[in-house]
This record gives sequence, C-alpha cells and structure tokens, in this order.
Amino acid sequence: MDQLLVNLKAWLLIRAEDLLRHQVGLSDPAPVLALLSMVISISAIIGAFALLFGLVTVIERKLLGRIQNRYGPNRVGPFGFFQFIADGIKTLTKEDIVPVQAEKLVHFLAPIALVVPLMLIYSVLPIGRNMVALDLDAGLLFFFALGSATELSVFMAGWSSRNKYSMLGAMRAIAQMISYELPLVLSAIAVVMAVGSLSTTAIVQAQEGYCGWLPNWHVFTPWGLAGFVFFFIAATAESNRSPFDLPEGESEIIAGYYIEYSGFKFALFFLGEYFGLFAISGMAITLFLGGWHAPLPFLAFIPSYAWFFTKLMIMILTFIWIRGTLPRLRMDQLMGFAWKFLVPLTLVNLVTVGLWHHLPGPVWRWGVCSALTILSYVGLARALYGANHLRKRTYRFAD
Repeated sequence: MDQLLVNLKAWLLIRAEDLLRHQVGLSDPAPVLALLSMVISISAIIGAFALLFGLVTVIERKLLGRIQNRYGPNRVGPFGFFQFIADGIKTLTKEDIVPVQAEKLVHFLAPIALVVPLMLIYSVLPIGRNMVALDLDAGLLFFFALGSATELSVFMAGWSSRNKYSMLGAMRAIAQMISYELPLVLSAIAVVMAVGSLSTTAIVQAQEGYCGWLPNWHVFTPWGLAGFVFFFIAATAESNRSPFDLPEGESEIIAGYYIEYSGFKFALFFLGEYFGLFAISGMAITLFLGGWHAPLPFLAFIPSYAWFFTKLMIMILTFIWIRGTLPRLRMDQLMGFAWKFLVPLTLVNLVTVGLWHHLPGPVWRWGVCSALTILSYVGLARALYGANHLRKRTYRFAD
C-alpha cells in the first residue's frame, strides 16, 4: 500500500513505453516518457491539493461557525460538504469586471503570477516514500526562490488596479512578506546546518529512526522546537492568516490588493492563498516534523503519504483555531514583532545549532542549548516588552 501510487505510475510508464515502441514505432521514446512522467506527477499533485483546498474551505467555515456559536455551511450536499462545488460554479459564472483606468494586461496576469509559482513548489515536497516529483540537491532553495515570487504578483495586483485601497493593501502585503521571510528562511537554515544538505529528501531521511519510542524529528531538540515555533509564526504571516491578515483588513481597506478583482480572477487569489498555506505547512512538516515518517515505530505499517497528509491536516486545523481565537495586530506591532523579536531569536537559534553540533554528549547538548534558547527568549522579551511597557487595564463604563 505504501508504494501503490509509485508502482501505478511505473506501470503506466511501462505500458506507454511498450505502446510507443511497438505501436507507434518510436526507437527512442525516452523524451516522450519523461514528459508523460511529468504530466502524471503534476496532475496527481494538483488534483490532490485542489480537492484538499475545497474541503478545507468548508471545514474552516464550519469550525469558525462552531467557535463563534453559529451555523457553518449546512445546505449543499451532506452536512454542507459540497459547498465548495457551489462556490466554484458561482465564481466561474460571475462577471469579470475590470476598472476602466486599470492596466489591463498586468491586472490579468497578476493572479496567474500568484498561482503558477505556488503550484511549482509542490514538486520538491516529499509527500511520501519515493514520492517527490523533483528531487533537487537544492530543493529548499528552489522552494523559497519560487515562494518569494508571490510578492511580485501582489504588487502587480495592487498597482494595476489604480485604486488607493488596492495599492495600500499591496504595500502592506509586500512589507509584511519581506519582513517575515527573513525569520522564515533563518529558521530553515538551522535545519540545513544540522543536516548538511539543501535537499528536502535528505532532510526527511535525516529524521529517520527512533530513540526508544521518541522519533528522531528535529522538533524534539531545543533548537528544533524553537525553530519550528519561529517558522510557524512566520508562515502564518506569509500566508496572510490571522492575526497577521492586515493586507486584507476588511474593516480598514475592504479587501486589500484584490479589491478590484471579481469572478474567476478573485477565485485564483483565494486559491493561491490556500495553496501557499498548504505548501508552507508541508515544508514545516519536512523540516521539523519528520516528513512522511510515522510518529511511533509500531505505526510504520500505515502508508507514508497518509502520515504526511495527517500532519498537514493537523497544521491546517491549528491555523483555523488561531484564526478563530486571536484578534488582528496593528501594523506597527506586526513589523516590530518581526524585526525586533523574531529575527534576533532566529539568529540566536543558528548559534544554538552550532553548539548542538560541537558539544560532547547529550547532557551538555541539552543543557547548554536549552539554557541559551530560554535565556535569549526571556531576556529579549523583558528588554522589549518588560514591566515598564505593561499597564493595568482600566475599564470605563458610560453612566
């Protein structure tokens, strides 16, 4: 079962090679087979994550409804789980309205420039054992290089709309993305230092095995736990999720950089945000949570891709829980938190990884690295948000 999908792809390629050699008469079908292999991998990835996108939109609305003591979608299909199909049909049939003063070509290309790079970065995510579409030696670099291309699409959308709300939303989004990309990448560099490779497959293989019942995941080390927390916070901001959803603050700038988009173009922006969320959650699983490895040795019989998607759903449910719980930050709080707090702590975490590598024995490693992580957090928190910054809250009521 673990290699069912891999063996199915191999069988399809063997059948295609036999057909090309004996029926079509091609002496060298290798280029055609390489293209066919690419198409099969792309179709499987897009199909799986597109279905996940539809289901997660319904699950999120139902869970937020439960948190806020109201009904979520419950009309279309069993328990409302066909709601995403109705939403898809609605966006396909809605009118595409483009402002008269807009730069029409750039306005048209912006959602495409957002979705295409986000789909490409799935090619380096190890979804299961032997299930990575593109096993690059610099897969992590490929992931972050394409992920940063979304900033260009956000600027294209905001600038081409010729709308002040759109432009303000785009500037907010770009400032936020650039600010939180730095701690995001620095958190990943800690894993690269520990593993010694930029390959996502090698990073997952480095977390193979167990120490008793405890898996050898990076998150179960002092630097790995700190790096995972920093990565998770930065990923929340990169995905424009609450409490970092300032670029589309409805109460301030309506819908942010895609206010002038409607119909299917708006749906592409919506799709892009969720695809980005799935991709960055998948990278967090790859870097810190053991990738497709089982959490306990006796559960290794379950297919590896099932573990990957189980961890992915836990990450997504955590994002939904945070969205229904925390209020939105102010812009100055968001920027200050990134540059004054996250960036220094991620730099200290790099020092912690180096010490973990060179210190002798587990006692010294755990003691020194844990102390450095805790003391740096407490010291920086007291320096920035100490007692002199806190005041007693006073409630005033009207007479």
